[in-house]
Amino acid sequence: MNTWIPFVLILGMAVAMAWPLSRYMQWAFDSQSPSPFIRRWHHWLDLGLGRIDLSTTGTWSGYCRSMLVFNYGMFVLVYAVLSFQDYLPLNPDKKVGLEPTLAFNTAISFVTNTNLQHYSGEVALSYFSQLSLMWLQFVSAATGLAVLVAVARVMAGAKIMGDFYRDVATASFLVLLPLAIVVALCLAVSGVPMALAGAVEATTLEGATQTIARGPVAAFVAIKQLGTNGGGFFGTNSTHPLENPTFWTNVISNFSIILIPMASVWMFGRVTGRLRHSHAVFGVMLILFVGFIAYASICEQQSTKALDSLPIASSSNLEGKELRFGTLAGPVWAVSTTSTSNGSVNAMHDSLNPMTSIAPLTGMWLNVEFGGVGVGMLNMFMFIVMSVFLAGMMVGRTPEYLARKIEAFEIKLALLTILSHPLFILGGTALFAATAWGRGTISNPGSHGLTQIFYEFSSAAANNGSGFEGLADNTPPWNIATGLVMLFARFIPIIAPLAIAGSLSSKRATPEGAGTFRTDSWLFCVILLGTVLIVGALLFLPLAVLGPIAEQLQTAQ
Repeated sequence: MNTWIPFVLILGMAVAMAWPLSRYMQWAFDSQSPSPFIRRWHHWLDLGLGRIDLSTTGTWSGYCRSMLVFNYGMFVLVYAVLSFQDYLPLNPDKKVGLEPTLAFNTAISFVTNTNLQHYSGEVALSYFSQLSLMWLQFVSAATGLAVLVAVARVMAGAKIMGDFYRDVATASFLVLLPLAIVVALCLAVSGVPMALAGAVEATTLEGATQTIARGPVAAFVAIKQLGTNGGGFFGTNSTHPLENPTFWTNVISNFSIILIPMASVWMFGRVTGRLRHSHAVFGVMLILFVGFIAYASICEQQSTKALDSLPIASSSNLEGKELRFGTLAGPVWAVSTTSTSNGSVNAMHDSLNPMTSIAPLTGMWLNVEFGGVGVGMLNMFMFIVMSVFLAGMMVGRTPEYLARKIEAFEIKLALLTILSHPLFILGGTALFAATAWGRGTISNPGSHGLTQIFYEFSSAAANNGSGFEGLADNTPPWNIATGLVMLFARFIPIIAPLAIAGSLSSKRATPEGAGTFRTDSWLFCVILLGTVLIVGALLFLPLAVLGPIAEQLQTAQ
């Protein structure tokens, strides 16, 4: 099916559903919601959690402290589960505990909503461990959504950010869980397994014995896609015929990847009362998203250069693709999964044509094309602050965002966040490309091997989790290095927006006048788009030249 119909269907469904979902998400976090059920929910939370003194916990530092404590507790608990899974229940296939550095990497990976996997799920993990990781896929996504809501509250004029534990519970039970139940049912009906029994021994037509892994796959896949988690129940992720068995499971999964990130942008506009501003931001994200899908699809229609001299019919690049869904399904998913921080795959990114691989790489380098649940809008928030500052400087006026002045403190934090991203990628790549830690793990020498190295660090720094397979990444150096990158790359872009929003909320609102730079105009869209692209090009163009572009030139000879 080499048509654009699946992509149009996926994008149309996502945009159409994201609009009403954003309204529901706004109501879900509002204790004065028009919905009687949601008001009762917040009343139950008050009874269950108790009335907390928000004069301390409701500040940006108090909210941040609660968020960090919660995530640290999740890491400790899941690290213990992974290390001692052979002593825990729901282990019918007798899986042993993970090696310490692999358990460290895996626990951080799922806590940070990255789901970078240096293991094969059906081989290494018990059902209890898989279910523990599925729980993290709810609460890690809920963490990002909760922080976005807190930032939006104070930008709307609230004096306090709220309580993190109330927000993360609301995100988990009122937003993510209902959507995951619906998607899981759709996947189960479409043929995705949902069972707790062990693996099945089957006899093939040739008489050979085959072990077929199974488990609670539909539930795992639903939240991995909706929460922009991406970790596969099976090692081959959504290329596995049991994880993604039909055309419709492929459409549902791809639609689920981008649904909540899209709705998060409009929810921010609804909470802040600046819906036209969110339309402008959504438009910039959509331009990037559609543009990279078009680019990747065109590049992937070119034949594989290695086959040009062979006596076979010329065709588009078919290697590494699931042909049941058509050759365009691979590049469309590749851009969707890296435009968000999802990281699941339905085609091997290592098999993409060299120039095609620039699209998923750029998605992770920019990290703002809708992005992860909640955190995608937080990442764009940093670029918005920079864009407003640059626009203000160009006209000689003190920059203002949502009626509050942007000053040195906010700009320093925005720059720290934006520049930390390439620091993690470029620094890690330089270290591993120069040592046996990286050189000894690549499957191809030269530019392709370099791409494998910096793709892994790009995936870790973007909290994406996809892989440029062929890299032997399950080693202590890779486990520790990517674990640390995932940790810092997750929480710096979360803490900085909280601090900026807290600082802006303490300032007196400035009445908007004729000289105010509007953040809902075409000019703002152009400046924001230019800032994102120019910063991305300046910081990452050398990697693109040394990796995919050099490989393209070599294979074209």
